[in-house]
Amino acid sequence: MNRRTVGLVLALGTASLLWSGCVERELTINTEPQDALVTLNDEQIGQSPVTVAFNWYGDYRVRASKEGYQTLETNRELKAPWYDWFPLDFFAQVLYPGRIVDSTEWTFELAPRQAPTREELIDQAETARSQLD
Repeated sequence: MNRRTVGLVLALGTASLLWSGCVERELTINTEPQDALVTLNDEQIGQSPVTVAFNWYGDYRVRASKEGYQTLETNRELKAPWYDWFPLDFFAQVLYPGRIVDSTEWTFELAPRQAPTREELIDQAETARSQLD
């Protein structure tokens, strides 16, 4: 290769690195009703609706609690979009000139807390008494 070709390849390589985009990942968690305290993988992230940045795809533990409602504890899988699959991820991040935003939204419905029935209270009391004896 001559000097001009080498210079052109270097210039194009440098420009592609400087011009390359990036991927921003964000997860929004909603609850019905809103204002539930949300914990994601044992870390409190705020009151719903809440949006957080994330770095990896996979299984997430979600906990949502609100006074007067049953606490929800579940797992949800966050799947990678096609442009984040190997080897497409390289091309998406290096050749795409802009910024890619991967926004995922999950919604969870909280059930109202039910008061125990008279029979359930009696059963719980008898169980507690038998454990003390």
